[in-house]
Amino acid sequence: MARFDSLTDFVALWNRLEDTRRQLRAERKLFCIRRVIQAWKGSEATDNLIWEICNTAELCGFDPLPLPAHAPLMSREFLRAWVAVTEGIGRYRVKLKLLDQAYSQVFPQSTPINVWKKKL
Repeated sequence: MARFDSLTDFVALWNRLEDTRRQLRAERKLFCIRRVIQAWKGSEATDNLIWEICNTAELCGFDPLPLPAHAPLMSREFLRAWVAVTEGIGRYRVKLKLLDQAYSQVFPQSTPINVWKKKL
């Protein structure tokens, strides 16, 4: 059974990302994919794991992630890749609808991620 198959799982993932952002800021470290993975996995965060997640997300490890509340697309792609790699599934099998709904719950004052899709 998949770990990320409900809305509450994705809400917890967005909350974990925001908590990690605050933690890295307090430690005066760069908020980037590499640092987030190292914070989440500890000694299990090998270069191969980091590369696999970055490659799946089509992002670079040391590129700063913008604040999720203001510019969520890079963070969403990172979380999508995280779920895909940790679950051993393809990135297109991650439930984006649930990931976007969870974002709206965690950051209710922000614009929903897929607002432009609805307008077109």
